[in-house]
Parts: sequence; C-alpha cells; structure tokens
Amino acid sequence: MEEDASLFPKKLLDDAPLVEDETDELEDPEFVLGSVPGEAENEADPGSSCPGKEQNIDKRQQRPAVEDRRQASLLRRDLSHLDQLQEEKDLFTQKTGAAVGDLEAAPQRLSELGNERDLQVKMPAVLQESVSAMWHVEIQERQLEDARKSARAEAPAARKCLGERGASGKAERNRLLRVRRPVSLQKEHGLRHQKLVEDAQKNHRKAVKFLKASLGRTREQRWKDELESRERARRRMDAVLALKNSISANRETLRKFQAWGQAKAELAEQKAQAEKEVILAQGGDAFKHFCHQRRRQELEAQNRAFKGQQKLRKLEVVSRILKEGAEEDRRKQRPSPPRPAGRPVLSGQTWSCVAAFRAGRSLLRSSPQLQEGRSALPQASLLVKAVSSESVQAEAGTLVRNEGTLARPEIPGLWEEDYRPYQVPKEDMDQKPVGGTKMDKDILARTVQRLRSGVIHKQVASRREFRGCPFNSKPKLVHFKDFDIGKVYKKKITLINATYTINYCKLVGVEESLRDFIHLDFDPPGPMSAGMSCEVLVTFKPMVNKDLEGNVSFLAQTGRFSVPLKCSAKKCSLSLDKELIDFGSHVVGETASRTITLTNLGGLGTGFRFLLASKRCETDASPSVLNVSSSFTHEDKGFDNKIATSFSEQLMEGNESLPTDVPSQKESGKLDVKEQEEGHPAEGVTLTTIVPAPPDEGQTEFSLGEMTEGEIGPFSSIRVPVIFTPIVPGAVSARFKVVFKNQQCATLYFKVIGVAIDVPVWVPKPNVDLKICMYDRLYQDSIPVHTRSKAALRLNFEVCKGLQGHLQLLPKTGCIQALSSYSVRLKFLPRRSLPEDAGQYFDKESGVLEAPMAIRVADQIKPVGFTVHAIVTTSDLELSPSGVDFGYCTVYEAIRTQVSLCNRSLLPQEFGFVGLPKFVDIQPNDGFGTILPLETLQLDVIFQPTKAKEYNFELVCKSEINRCFKVTCRAVGVHPPLELSHYQVKFAATSLYDTSVATLYVTNSRLSMNSPTPSVPRIGLEDASSVGPTSFEFLLPPGSPITISPSVGTVWPGKRCLVRVAFRPVLPSELIHQEALRALTKEAEAKSSQKDTATQRKDQRRQSFSILRLQNRDRLFQASASQPPELQKEDLTPSSQEYQAAQATLTRTFQGKLDKFVVPCAVASGDTKDRKGAEPLSFSPHNTVYLELWCPAVAPSIVVTSDKGKTVTDFGDIAVGQRGIKKVSIQNISREDLDLEYSVLNPNGPFVLLNPISKLASGETQVLELSFSPRESVLAQEMLEVITKRGTLSLALVGIGVASVTTCSIEGGVLNMGYTIAGESTSAGFKLQNHSPLPIKFSVQLDSLSTRSGDQHRLPRFLASPAQRTEVVGTQNYSGQSVFSVVPVEGVMEPGRAQDFTVTFSPDHESLYFSDRLQVVLFEKKISHQILLKGSAREHMMFVEGGDPLDVPVESLTVIPAFDPERRRGDPQPGPPSPEAAELKPILVTLAYVQLDTDTPAPPATRELQVGCIRTTQLSPKKTVEFSLDSIASLQHKGFTIEPSKGFVERGQTKTISISWMPPIDFDPDHPLMVSALLQLRGDVKETYKVLFVAQVVTSP
Repeated sequence: MEEDASLFPKKLLDDAPLVEDETDELEDPEFVLGSVPGEAENEADPGSSCPGKEQNIDKRQQRPAVEDRRQASLLRRDLSHLDQLQEEKDLFTQKTGAAVGDLEAAPQRLSELGNERDLQVKMPAVLQESVSAMWHVEIQERQLEDARKSARAEAPAARKCLGERGASGKAERNRLLRVRRPVSLQKEHGLRHQKLVEDAQKNHRKAVKFLKASLGRTREQRWKDELESRERARRRMDAVLALKNSISANRETLRKFQAWGQAKAELAEQKAQAEKEVILAQGGDAFKHFCHQRRRQELEAQNRAFKGQQKLRKLEVVSRILKEGAEEDRRKQRPSPPRPAGRPVLSGQTWSCVAAFRAGRSLLRSSPQLQEGRSALPQASLLVKAVSSESVQAEAGTLVRNEGTLARPEIPGLWEEDYRPYQVPKEDMDQKPVGGTKMDKDILARTVQRLRSGVIHKQVASRREFRGCPFNSKPKLVHFKDFDIGKVYKKKITLINATYTINYCKLVGVEESLRDFIHLDFDPPGPMSAGMSCEVLVTFKPMVNKDLEGNVSFLAQTGRFSVPLKCSAKKCSLSLDKELIDFGSHVVGETASRTITLTNLGGLGTGFRFLLASKRCETDASPSVLNVSSSFTHEDKGFDNKIATSFSEQLMEGNESLPTDVPSQKESGKLDVKEQEEGHPAEGVTLTTIVPAPPDEGQTEFSLGEMTEGEIGPFSSIRVPVIFTPIVPGAVSARFKVVFKNQQCATLYFKVIGVAIDVPVWVPKPNVDLKICMYDRLYQDSIPVHTRSKAALRLNFEVCKGLQGHLQLLPKTGCIQALSSYSVRLKFLPRRSLPEDAGQYFDKESGVLEAPMAIRVADQIKPVGFTVHAIVTTSDLELSPSGVDFGYCTVYEAIRTQVSLCNRSLLPQEFGFVGLPKFVDIQPNDGFGTILPLETLQLDVIFQPTKAKEYNFELVCKSEINRCFKVTCRAVGVHPPLELSHYQVKFAATSLYDTSVATLYVTNSRLSMNSPTPSVPRIGLEDASSVGPTSFEFLLPPGSPITISPSVGTVWPGKRCLVRVAFRPVLPSELIHQEALRALTKEAEAKSSQKDTATQRKDQRRQSFSILRLQNRDRLFQASASQPPELQKEDLTPSSQEYQAAQATLTRTFQGKLDKFVVPCAVASGDTKDRKGAEPLSFSPHNTVYLELWCPAVAPSIVVTSDKGKTVTDFGDIAVGQRGIKKVSIQNISREDLDLEYSVLNPNGPFVLLNPISKLASGETQVLELSFSPRESVLAQEMLEVITKRGTLSLALVGIGVASVTTCSIEGGVLNMGYTIAGESTSAGFKLQNHSPLPIKFSVQLDSLSTRSGDQHRLPRFLASPAQRTEVVGTQNYSGQSVFSVVPVEGVMEPGRAQDFTVTFSPDHESLYFSDRLQVVLFEKKISHQILLKGSAREHMMFVEGGDPLDVPVESLTVIPAFDPERRRGDPQPGPPSPEAAELKPILVTLAYVQLDTDTPAPPATRELQVGCIRTTQLSPKKTVEFSLDSIASLQHKGFTIEPSKGFVERGQTKTISISWMPPIDFDPDHPLMVSALLQLRGDVKETYKVLFVAQVVTSP
C-alpha cells in the first residue's frame, strides 16, 4: 500500500471525497452489516454450512452492533476513496487519450507545413510513451484493486462470506471491463492512427500533384508573360525604329525641300543678276527695269485674283439660275393663270439660253422666242454671255435634263391638268419576289456568316496555332476531261486531316452553276485525328456541251476549304510540225518530195482540207477567222471570249465610222495581203470576205499528195506529202492553208520555197577570190566545173587579154564526162608590170584586180563565165633612219636607240634581224616578229661594247620572202678607270614614306701600268689612263627621292668603296600644299555661303537696289578674302594640322607610279683631298658611268586613321615607374588580307606593344595599344615598324620620363609616439613635399593591415633570436582595432605642394612594444618612404625606461590581465596595496668599465634611466610623479654615483637619472659586482622597481 500510495500525491488522497461503489448502491446496507459477524465466524471454513450456526446467525441479526457499524463505515470510506481514485484514473486515461488524439492529429496539421516525415518518426515514440503510460495506469489500477481486496478482507468474516460470490463476480466483471476497455481503446487508437497516416499520405500525394500542377501553371504563365513582354519590347523596338526611320525620312525630305528652295532662290538670284548685267551692258537702268517688273508682277497677281473672284461670281449666278428653274418647275405643277403667248417668261428664256450654251450652240441658233425677246431683255443676254464655260460644264447633265423636261415631258400627259399619278395596287405591294427581297437575302447571308463564325474555332497545339488548309485533297484538282453528254463520270476525292489535333469535316456543297451536273456522296466520318482521311465520291452527269468550273466546299472546325472542280468538253487542238518547207536547188525536170504532219492533240475530231492560200473554200464563209499561230489551242475559253468581245467592239466602231474609214481599211487589207505573201500571217481577228480568185496557172511546181482532205480523229496525226517539180529556172514559192470543218478551229498556213536550175555546165564558185597577193609571188587555186548533161562535152578555158603574162588556166582545153565534174588549175604570178598590163581590170589606188574568165562549151554559143578577184600589194619593209651613230659608250653600260620598221604591204609579214654581232641586241623578241599591214614598229637597238675600240657594222633585216633591208651603225667603246658592281638597281615596290635600300661597290681594279692592251682603261684607241687614286661623284637629279652615301669618294688601286642607295618615296610638298589650300578654300566658301544665305533670308523682302549693290560688293570682298592668298603657303608647315590632314588624304588616294632615274657617276683621276679649295677635279665626260634606278612607288597597304593620320605618337610627360597608354588605329586599305610583323623594340626600353595583331583583313581597322613606362628621367625615342609583305609602316614613339621626387619631414625614418595612458590616444604629424613637375598619386599603408604571405612559413617571433627578428609590427590591441592610424590614406599631391599627414596612437592595454611600419606608396607601385612607428602604453601616469632588456619584445597570448584596468583607475581610495601593486618590477643596469691601459685612468662607466610622467586627461589628485632611490650610501661605497637620487617630474616631462661607476680599490676584476636598490615612484599609485646594478671591468677590446 505504501508503494501504491506513493504513485499519487498525498494531498490528493487526503482531499478525495468518499464515494460508495456501484454495487453498494444496489444492496441493502443492513444486510451487509448484519452479515459481517457471520463472515468472521466462518473465516476458518467459508465453504461449509451447518444448521446450528444458521440459527445462531438469525438470532444475532436483531442485535445492533456498534463496532460493526463503525467498521462498515470505515470500509465504506475506503471504498469511496478507491472509487475516487478510479475516477481520477479514468480522468487521467481520458486525458491521455485526448493527448494521444492530439498527437494523432498533429501529423495532419504538420502535413500542411511539410513536416510529415518528422511526425512519422516521432509518432511511434509518442504512441509508445502513451501506451506505456496507459499500462502504468493499468498497473496502478491493479495495485489499487489489490488494496481494495485487502481492505475488504479485513472486514468481518461474516460479511466476506456472504458477499464473496457476488462481490467477486462483480469485481471480476469490472476487472474484465477495465482490462478490455484500454485494449479496445488501444486498438481504436491504432486504427485511427493508421487511418490518419494513410489520409496524411494521400493528402500529401494530392498536395504534391496540385503543387506540380500549380508550379506548371505558374511556369506557363511566367513563360507567357515573358513572351508577351518580349513581344511588347519587340513591338516597341519596331515602333521606335519605324519612328526613327520616319524621322530620318522626314528630315531628308525637309532637307531636300530646303535644298530645292535654296537652289531655286540661287537660280532666281543668278537670273536676276544676269539680267541686271545684260541691262547694264546695254546701257539701261536696271533699277527702273526691276521696278517695272515688280509692278507688272503685282498687276498680274491682281488680275489673277480678279479672275478668281469673277469665277466665283459666275458660279453664284449659275446656282441662282438653277434655283429659279427649280422654283419655276414647282410653280408649273400648280395651276397658274393664262399668260400671253407672245411674251415668254424671263426665267424660261434664261434657262433656254443657258441650256443652249451648255449644249454647244450659239445664241443665234436659239429658239425664235428668245431671238424675239433679245431686244426686250438685253441684260439677260449679257448675263448669259458672262457665264464661264467651266461653271457651265459643272452642271451639264442637269441642264440637259432640264432642257428636255421644259421642251417635252418624258412621260406623255405629265403636264396636262387632269393628269393623275399612277397608284400601285395593294395586291402588288404585298407580293414579294421569289426567294425574298435583296434585304432579306443580305440578312440571311449575315446570319449564316455569324453562325458559321461561331462554328469555326482556332486550333492551338503545343502553343502553336494551326494556319492554312485543314484538309489536303488528293487529287488537288478534280478534272473531268473530254466528256460526252449523257454519260456518267465518277471520281473519288480523298481528304486527309492536315491539322495538329482532331478535326471535323462537313460537306457544304458545290456552286449553284454546278448543282444540276454534280452529285456528291459524302458520309461524315465524325472526329478525325491528325493524318486520318475520308473519301468523297463526285458524280458528274453532263447535260450541256460546255466547260464548267467551280469548287466543292467543305466546312472544318478550323474554317472553310474547297477543292477546285473543272469539267472540260471535247475540243480540237490542231498544229503543223513546220511552217516553212525549203527544197533547196533542183534541176529543172527533177522531182523532190517533203512531208508535213498535221497533229490533233484534242479529244474532238474534225474534217480537214489542204488548199492553196489563194483558193477559197466553203469553210471560209465564217464571220470571223482566228488567225493566230499554227499551234493555237481552243482550251482557253476566256481568251475566246476576249477575242469575240474585241471583235464585236471593232464591228460596232466600224459601223459608226464606215464612211470615213474606207481608205484605211483598204490600206490595212493591202498590208494583210502583203504580210501573208511574206509568210507572216497577221495576228488577231480578221474579217474575211469571200471573193472568187482566178486560178493561178503559174504556181504548178508545187503539188500535194493524194491525201489532201479527210477526217482527223482525236489524239492522232496525218502526214501529207509535198512534191516539188521545177519547170522554169528560178526561185519559186507557194503558200498553202489547212481549213477545217469545225468553225472554232483556226486556219493553219505553211509556205514552200525552192530554186530551179537549167544549165548543163556551171561553175559552183562563179567568183574566185584569191584575197591579197604580193608581187612576184605565185598563187594557185583549183576551180571545179560541173555538168548536168548526159553526154560528154568539150571545154575551152580563156584568159582575158592583157593578163596572159600574169594569170594562167591549165589545161587550156579539156573534156568533161556526162553528169560529172572537171577541175582546172589557176596560177597567178603578179609582176611589177601588172598595173600597166591589166589596164581597166586593175585599180592602181586600191590594188584591186577583177579579171573575167570564160569557159566555152562546144555547140553552145553562150560561154560560162567566172571572175577572178585579187588584191595585189607590195612586200617592201622600210627602216629609218638608215644610219645610227651610238657615240661614246663604256664597256659597263649599254646605249639604246630606236629604229622604225614600216610595213608598206597589205599583208602581215614576218621579219627578223639576222647575223647580229655579240655586242648588239635588238628588242623586243630579239629582233624577230610579225608586222601588221601598214604598221610601224619601234625597235630598240641596244649597243654594249666589249672592248675600248671603234665599231662600224650593219644591221640586216630579212622578211619571210627572203628580202634584205640594212642599217649602218658606228660607235666608240670606252673602258673607264672605275667600275660599279651593279649598273642597274630595281627596287621593290615601296610604299609612301617607306624606305628601300640597295648596296653596291665602286671598284678600282687596275694595279699597275702594263703594255697597252684593249682591256686597259682607255677611250677608244687613245692612250691608257694612269694608275693611281681615282675619285668619283654621283650627280643626283634635283628633287629625286634617292639618297646615295657616300656620293663623293676616292678609290685606291685594288680597292673598292661601299655605296648605299636608298629610295624613300614621298609626296611632293607642292601637291600637299595645293590639297591643303583646296580644303581650306572649300571650307571658307561653305562658311561664306551659309552666311550669305542667312543674310538673304533676313533682308529678302525689304532690300533695295542700293542694298543689293552693297551686298554684292561685300560678297565679292568676302570671296576675295576667303580665298587663301599665296602667302598662306608659308604658314602650312609640315607640323600643322591642315598639312598633315592633306598628306593623309593624298596618301590614301595615291594610285602608285614608276620612276626611272639615271644617275651619272663622274670619274676623275686623283684624290679629292689633294685638290686645293674648291678647285674641281679633271672629270672626263667619256669616262662617266651611269647607274640606272627603277623606283616603283605604291600606296601604303596600312595607314594610320587615328589622330588625323599622324605617325608620331607622343606620350608626353610620364612619371618614372608609371605607364602611359596610347592607342593607334591602323587600317588595311589594300585589296588583300595582310599578315603583320613588328620590329623588335628595345627589351630594356620603356616602350612596349601590348596587343600585337597578327592579321589584318582587307578594309579592316584595328587598334594598337602602346605603353610607355619610363624607368628614369630621360627623353625616350624609338621607332616601331609594322612590316607586311607589301610594305612597312613606321611609327615614331616619343615620351619623356619624369622622376617622382618627394621629401619627408621625418629624419631617420622613425616616429616615436612616446608613452600614453592605455585607452587614450595621442597624435603626431609629418609632411611630404612634391618636387616633381607632375601630380603624384599616393597611398599610405600600414604593415599591420596588409597581408604578408611570407609570415606563414616563419618561426614565432618570441622563439627567434634577436638577430633573426626582422618584423616591425609589434604588439597590437586586444580589441582588434589598429594601434596606429593615419589620415589621409590616399590622395594626389600637386606639383610643388606639400601634403600633411596625422598619425594617431590609440592603445587599449599596457605594453612597451607597440610598433608598426608606415609605407608611402606612389602610383600604387613605388614605395617612396618607410617610417617606423613606435609607442608605449601604461595604465598609470608614471614610467621608467632605460636599462637592459630582460624579456622579448613580444607579448604572450596567455598573459591576460588579472583585474580590470578600469576598476583600478576608478578606485582611488587609499588602502593596503594589492599583491599586484606591491610586485617589484626588475630593472637591470650593466656598467662596463673599460681599462685598456693601467697607467692611464679611464673614465667612469655611465648609464642613464628616464623617469617620466605621462600627460593625461584623467582627473588625478596628484599632478606630478615623485621618485626616490634608497641604499644610496651602500651604492656609493661600492663605487656608484647616482644623481639625482630623488625628485619629482611634471606631467608630460621626463627626468634623467645618471648612474656612473668607478671600480673601488678592493674590486676583484674576476668577479663582477652586483648590487640592488629599490626605486619608488609615487603618482596616482605607487610603484616599486628593483634596480639591479651589474658592474665589471673590461681590459681588452
């Protein structure tokens, strides 16, 4: 029970009310109480029963027992307590179940937040805890049950015996119920939990599905929005571009209009000026003329305005007249009183007059009434005369109609008084036309269109809208060809769905014109997927024999579509395979045959007939004949209709103009007949008339075969033979036609020609052309002779008189066999006497020969003749001049002269110079070639002597006929003393301002005087020149781009001199000046014209003649002033911008040129140093050698486009160590791509090419980046060459390096900030002075704030030896902030200015080793100054420095202050010193007494200590620091002298304590002296230092 009670709170058990059990409420209390003693008695044997005992029990029931009642009350109380516990247990179970329910509902809530997995992991643990709690409650319940049983067992045995069975049963049932209830609850909770988990998973899957769908819709919406935004942006961009284009177009239009107006004004001004000059030249007054002209213009303007007003008034008059006529009509409709017949109404007369005037009649032909009333109404006639023809024509139709109405009504009886208008009966008004009215049909059509538009939908698949025909038709055209009336034709149409998705197809039908002939069978297939097909059966039953066209219409879901349908009736398509038959030449009596084919490509047959074109046929009686072409086709019905329409119009026009057009028709008929005779039938439609033609008996040579008429079936052809039988010699022709029974078939025409020959012997070539012949040359030819005779004939060949000595026919007599040919030989050898012998057959001026020949045939009077034609010319060649003198020529050069060779012949001749000596050459082609007729050739004769002697020779020219022509020549050979290694130098194509260099040598090869030989230097056969130094001088032509160095020199015997020849093409300065002046003139003229235009616009209206004269004078003065004078040429220096711009322009437009320079080199004996003053050497003109230079100059392939084409890049002043960058734009102006190479710049120089470009395309522009980085103060110059295969571009690089000189106000490079109270700060300043002429960009860096990669591999500073400690960064603040700070950090120092810097020292704890290094960096590269920053910090205001260091200058990271410094500074109350404050701080002072000589006393060893007081802003009771050193007497006894031993120090000051030591007499040098003393400092606190003095004697250095 104690264990059970311990499970529940004690207070809860005490306060629980007593409640009876359910079983006690149903039983009698007295019975229960009475049965208790019985139970107690029967406790030993509860199962037995005796009658004696039962009687005793019955007797005792009547006795009241107080103890039993008291015990029962106690038991009842216990039971009620147990019931209360049971209720509490049930309540706890319910709460646990509710908690379990909440925990089970938690996954559902957490699923909304996405934490289902965590809940699934936690749920089993929570459920396990809940189950364990429930089982714990069950265990408690069982324990309570056991307690209840034990309590009941303590009751009297009688009551236990009586109620044992009932109570035990009830307890068992209650127990079972209590056991089953949690089990069922647990099962229910498990099922509920499983269901909740399944629902949660299902909800999770649904949520994921919906989330994916939502994300998909979101992405799709975003994509649509993005597409819309892109489309909007594109539309905006298009709109902007369109607006921009429109603006540019409008600007261009306005510019054009302005230019047009300006040009018009200038033209008018020029015209006026010219007119003025003409008037002034004639001696007239221009001012008066202009005034008259202006007045005349004003009068013309007034006249035009007056005429316009008159027209307006006339229009008003006519409108009033028309209104009067309308009012008169209205009045006539009403009955009016009778008027006299002799007086017509004014309005009627006026109306008749106007109408007559409108109809083109005069007033004289007007009505009699109007003529009678003219005198009475003169104003009306004047009014009609004033009406303008333009106003009257505007209302012509109205006036004519009104005139007819007034003269005679259109409806008879309309003007009668008893006339009544016709009333339409109501029966007729109610009737409607068949099919509804037009409005009903329009309403029906619009309704059907609206309904169909509702049926049609757009089809969109994969965000693509289908556009086009929804169904494809096979076949695309349903064509019924060559149908017969009455038959039935069927065809199938296959419709294939061509859309993206399912579609529908509905048959709409065919057009109304086809409904009587076309029947459609279509079974709607329903929805059709893409690519599916359906069939439509088209049945055609023709009823009429005509072509039908239409469409089969269908309706799909995406719109309407149709399949074209065509029905073609049978037609004839007739053509001939040829229109001309040429038989050629045939002998009379022979027969030749040809065939012509008639083809019918149509499906309808017809009858045909071949006739001569001159014969008529019954089929020609048709009203019209279509005479188009031989291959005309009748399938084009539209063309037939057009022809018929045009023909009917022509007939109507012919009927109208029949009397006048008869001559023209006759002429046209003649033209048509002429065209038909020539074989070109007139196209179009011709009106044929049946006129019987007489039979032509002459045209019998041509005939047709047997088949000339018949029937031609469909798709067939017929061949008809044409026979040619020549009768009469000569050319014959005939024209045939083919006519057809079908009136719609055009008549076809063809022509036949042939030649008939009737000669037995003939020459095929009656003209024998021998072309051009030369005198004394033999020419031969063969002349064939043919015969048609069937017998052999004898021939005799005759030559005309006078030509027997020049021309022969061999043999002279011959015999030709029957039907064969014979060949006769013709020989022609013209002599020089031909012009005299030939006589009339030869023309001396042109050289033309026409010689008639004859062939006489036996038994034939008329001979057969033929003519020999020839042009006879000479074969002479003429050389001029006949003699050539070359003069003096050195053996190292050649002299060229020209010789003219003229061909006097009419034939080209081959020639050649033969037998030439070795020292002569003739060019071109080595003196061989062909010279054209009457041509003159210039030949170069080149003479190059081999020896020094005199030359006399001849040049022989031979023609192809071995005729010789000679030229005599003479020359003198010279051997000069000096020779050149190259006498001709051909430079490569050199660009402008580029340089090509060639080298050669001048050699003096003679060493000694030998006997005179031909190889010795001499002139001709003169004496040889002397041996010795020989001088030379190159004489350059003025203004040539050639440089020779040295140009003057001396060559000693056996030596040679190197000569350098340079070619640098440049543009002439005069040309550059002209271009620059032209540009300046053009610019000045443009400015003056703009000023003049503005002035003219302002003063155009109010200027007078005097003002014009002044303006003209000013304009002339301005024009003369704007023209740059000649003196401006001096102002255009090569460095000016105008000069450089003109030079760049000319360089880009340079076309290239080739120059040849011959530089003479004068040779003289002697040394140039030996001549006296300006005395010239003795130069011989015959010893002069010549150097030939070929200098081709081309435009540069690469030009500079930046900076107006300057090739000099000036970087200006750049600081040393800095870099300046310049960009140079180069452009390839050649027509090919170029590979670029660059000259090597000085690797140690300041210039660098940053982006070398390897390739430059044609027309491309690239930018070269050049940098200048000077390393010292110097003027740098260098050339960069851009090398290509077509030239070199030289860029000059210039720059000045300027050193950055700065000075610092701190000497020694150390800035000691001194001592500072920890937590406070102190500042110090210094200056930097800029002494350079350039502004300097600076930045200040602290080593403590910069990264140092090298520190990672070093030992800690406190482990290294003092010699190895190279760090300058000491102790830093604990807070992480920098101890030292500098202001400003960066900036720019102007030239000659100084920059102030402020250094602030801000420590946050006590240390003596605060240090850092400050570096001043110029231009982010160069370190100009390094300053070491030092400082110390104390927590109190006193400090001592000096002595020897006892620790490393690095603080340990483990040393942390044991107390708060702020607290120590803020607690000034006196008291006993703390252990930290009482700690003694050691100071080591070592003194070394140096005694090198024992005889000489040495000075005492001295040291110093500094005691200082720090200036602070803190409040302190003491403003000074007192110090005192004890044990002074003992120190003095040891030899130490300390002054002062005590004193005080003011704030911000220090005091020095001097320590000196002299060794006492009893001092042992082997043992150093060590003495200590206490140094006390009193300020805001008291500090004590233990000063340890160590003294020793040093006897050796």
